[in-house]
This record gives sequence, C-alpha cells and structure tokens, in this order.
Amino acid sequence: MPRRILITGDTHIPDRATSIPRLLLNYISDHAPWEMVLFTGDLTGENVLKWLKTISKDLYIVQGNMDYLSLPRQVTVEINWLKVGLIHGDGVYPRGNPVELSKIARRLGVQVLVSGHTHADFTRIGIGGNTLLLNPGSLTGVWGGGGGSYKPSLMVLEIPDQECVVVEVYRLNKDILEHTTSNYCFKSGVWS
Repeated sequence: MPRRILITGDTHIPDRATSIPRLLLNYISDHAPWEMVLFTGDLTGENVLKWLKTISKDLYIVQGNMDYLSLPRQVTVEINWLKVGLIHGDGVYPRGNPVELSKIARRLGVQVLVSGHTHADFTRIGIGGNTLLLNPGSLTGVWGGGGGSYKPSLMVLEIPDQECVVVEVYRLNKDILEHTTSNYCFKSGVWS
C-alpha cells in the first residue's frame, strides 16, 4: 500500500516565528490526517508539538539544537520496504554536508536520511549512491544561524512500490506555493 509522509521541521515557534504561513498550513490541513509525519526538530515550543499530534497517525520527531523538550536525537523507522533515518543535523559541518550525512546514514543502516538545521530544502543522492538525503528546509522560513533560504518549505515522500519513491517539495516564494516533483529508484543498492 502506498505511503504518503509529511516531512517538515525548523519552525522555531515562538522564538523566531509566530506562525506557519497560511498557504503551507492550508496544504498540511487539507491533507490531514497524515499517515506519518517526520519532523526534523527545532520546533522550540510545546504548541507545535501538540499541533503535530493532531495532524498525524504516526509522529516521529527529533530534538534540534534549539529544543528544550525531551526528544530523541535520532530515530530510525521502517516504512514499507525502506529504512529511514531522522536527525536534526546540528553536528554536521558545514551544514548539510553530503559526505558527513552519508556517513551518518551508513552508521544508521538507512536508505533514506532526513535531516534539518540548514533552513534550506534539498534532495541529494549521498556519497556512494546508496542513500537518499532529504532536507525539508524550514516550515516558517526563518533565519537559521548559518543562513537558509528564507523561503518556507516542506516535503512529501510517497512510497508507491518496491523500488521507487516520489519526493515533492512545496516552497513558498512570496505569495506563490511552488511545487516540484522528483522520482528516485533504488536498484541493486543504488539510488538513481
């Protein structure tokens, strides 16, 4: 059965933002309840955690460097045929470094590694080709210490069959919700 997973994080509410932008909030609400939500940390407030629990059947969340809630530092979860790792990414230098993220993925034994902390979304195939690296950016688009895109964003991961996944990125650019879709297949232990 296909799985559709919301991937998001770095809200920094109430420290750096007061709310999630309306267009992204509407998108999330229109598709709730989500089968699963993966949250990369730095929610920074209990109200975001309470909200996340209302929109998902299964919620996995990790502690960000700005979080003071008791949350795990890393999580691994099996979704259909995929093993997915979830981290915040604050121990990776420079931020979002694909070499370091690939090492973490190998250590966790995952085919997909979801991280945050950069505040800029990206989808990359990791070093060696055996890991898909996903970063949803910041749901509120706030400043991230090391910069960021300043464009609020989220990801949706769809796992339709035994080899391939679909990664959708929704990015708010001024008042327009941009949408891109990428397809990746995992054959003979390598993503393409």
